[in-house]
Amino acid sequence: MTLAPDGSPVDLYLLFPPAGEAERVHAAVPESATVLDLGCGVGRISHELIRLGHPVVAVDESPEMLAHVRGANKVKGSIEELDVGRRFPCVLLASHLVNTADAKQRRAFLRTCARHVADDGVILLERHEPDWAPEEGVSGRMGEVTIALEDVRVDPPAVAATVRYEADGRTWRHPFDALLLDDDALDEELRAAGLRLSRVLDERGTWVEARLYSGA
Repeated sequence: MTLAPDGSPVDLYLLFPPAGEAERVHAAVPESATVLDLGCGVGRISHELIRLGHPVVAVDESPEMLAHVRGANKVKGSIEELDVGRRFPCVLLASHLVNTADAKQRRAFLRTCARHVADDGVILLERHEPDWAPEEGVSGRMGEVTIALEDVRVDPPAVAATVRYEADGRTWRHPFDALLLDDDALDEELRAAGLRLSRVLDERGTWVEARLYSGA
């Protein structure tokens, strides 16, 4: 089994189908706008963005993940230390990365977003639902992959659990710790990075748009 540096199993991520993320981005940015996809993984979202006409710069620290990305300008590196020397009309930080329980890492993620977004550009963030209350047991499916939660611990706004994935007779487990961020908490984090929350893009509150703070 091939693992990324953070322990993510590459074979598992190759099984996940697109889930409408690219269409969400496409609706929020100008036609053909270039997207900086931070933490792109195996390119699940990047490939769909390219199909929709968006040039993509795809960033991941895992060469094993990047090996599966097609059609994008690929950059190997950590999000926290990234500096590609240009700014973009859209910076994408998906996969709930903003919910990392590591405050230092979260702020570094957002500083990277601020460093790379154009003055009139947008940062699109995918977060956990602010009022998410996870429970033990099967929580859903992504394509052929069944997803369940084990060892759930909730101490709002902190959440921790182990995710169990099952497909084709194989099982993967991946522990995580997250910090839920409502609009006020997220805006506070954004402002510390010179950004501001500009709007929420869906009813569940999982997709939000941020911009450079005036005067930043």
